[in-house]
Amino acid sequence: MSAARKPRYERQVAADRREALVDAAIESLKRWGHEGLSVRRIAAEAGVSIGLINHYFPNKDGLVAESYRAFSRRLAKSFEAAVERAPPDPRSRLRAYFDAFFSSPNLDPQVLTAWVVYWSLVQVSPEMRAVHQEESGGYGDVLGRLLADLARERGRAPPDSDLTVTGLVALLDGLWLKFCLDPGSYRPKDAAALCDAWVDRVIGPRTAP
Repeated sequence: MSAARKPRYERQVAADRREALVDAAIESLKRWGHEGLSVRRIAAEAGVSIGLINHYFPNKDGLVAESYRAFSRRLAKSFEAAVERAPPDPRSRLRAYFDAFFSSPNLDPQVLTAWVVYWSLVQVSPEMRAVHQEESGGYGDVLGRLLADLARERGRAPPDSDLTVTGLVALLDGLWLKFCLDPGSYRPKDAAALCDAWVDRVIGPRTAP
């Protein structure tokens, strides 16, 4: 006789608890940096016992990797939501992405603190490296589609997608990092305008009919 299935509400409670632990890990890293990797700090942030963390995750690395995935996806979704709210023309959609990238929550000081921890772990943790490869690919896919849409709208051949996306990501990340380290160095709207100008240069103007 097969085991009875758990009531749906019990499964949902378990999912909620797991998500709460992921949230606590993110907040712990944002607040404490590398010291926030402590299971004791994460448990304190969540208001639970260390034993509960061990119940939902096989080890600390698994929890931190899951928090990295959630952290990346939440930021990516905020950019994509801005694109969906923009007018339908490709130029407006790209500018909406840039404006969202150079605004809160991505420019919040604690976001850089968390990223620094995550990036350092990518170099030494196979679990973190796998999440990094998975999430950075989706990030580039969105930009690739937006660039291809703009090229088609202007009657241009699509650019070399991988190389162009790599260049745009490097520009976005470089400007973002400079602002996080020195907020007075430029205005966020100027960074978005610079990305606009870069895209126009790479894609080229609309071809004559």
